[in-house]
Amino acid sequence: MDFTVILQQLLNGLSIGSVYAIFALGYTLVYSILGIINLAHGAIFTLGAYFTYALMGGNFGFSGLLANAALPVKLPFTIALILGSILAGLIGVIMERLAFKPLRRKGSDPLLTVVSSLGVAVVIVNLIQYLLGAESYTFPADTFGNLPAAINFGSVQHPIPIRTVQLIIFVVSLIVVSMITYFVNYTKYGKAMQAIAEDQITASLLGINTDKFIIITFFISSFLAGLAGTLVASSVSIAGPYFGIGFGLRGLAVIVLGGLGSIPGAVLGGLVIGIIEALVPGEYSGYKDAVAFGILFMMLLVRPQGLLGKKFIQKV
Repeated sequence: MDFTVILQQLLNGLSIGSVYAIFALGYTLVYSILGIINLAHGAIFTLGAYFTYALMGGNFGFSGLLANAALPVKLPFTIALILGSILAGLIGVIMERLAFKPLRRKGSDPLLTVVSSLGVAVVIVNLIQYLLGAESYTFPADTFGNLPAAINFGSVQHPIPIRTVQLIIFVVSLIVVSMITYFVNYTKYGKAMQAIAEDQITASLLGINTDKFIIITFFISSFLAGLAGTLVASSVSIAGPYFGIGFGLRGLAVIVLGGLGSIPGAVLGGLVIGIIEALVPGEYSGYKDAVAFGILFMMLLVRPQGLLGKKFIQKV
């Protein structure tokens, strides 16, 4: 493989890997607080993309209850992205109140909460299909204004073209990851979330409103999912209601590879899987998922706690 092609693929891998990272951060935050995997995260990812598409004045297709419907507004991409992600965050809060809190109050087994989140995912996906149909939707060609379609990072003789949308995705992801890292590690709210993650009962005895911070956690987690969904959709398309299922599975691979509950691990895992997928030769592109989960399988055998995870010590 030519060095120019390798460099181009590495840049592509960093772009998609950074999206995996912010998507996996949502998984990580919920797991850190509640010790469960939210299987509805992929469905929220899909919702975020649909919300942004609608806020940009997108017209929905010929099937579904809302066939040919469109909002009477046409917002710029940046504003639509933020509002769409906020709406996704609010859906996450509603989901937590309806599907997670009742089970948590009853002290139910965490496995039941995981099953509940899977049920929420199925409901959301089927509701999208019922309302909007199963068509794919593509963001407008002028989503990013007058920016060129690609930027050359090489020379005229040896061009290394990178799509502008991928650069935007990478920059936005880098900013978001930095903000979340700062929020968790250096703010009062972030430190309270860390305390709850360490021991909910002790944190509650110390005066921390655990219920309030669980709501905040679900909002941030779902906001990140919606943001990631829009970023990916702006690069490819919204491939129907099941758009987020594959990314949900990749997100699981990312957090296990990086280490469950580790924010740096989620970022590192996302970048590693993104780069490895990008380096898979074109003729074997259909096996990218197999490569990602093959690496995950080997990691579980060699280092079950992940790259940056801590060993779990069971107290008896």
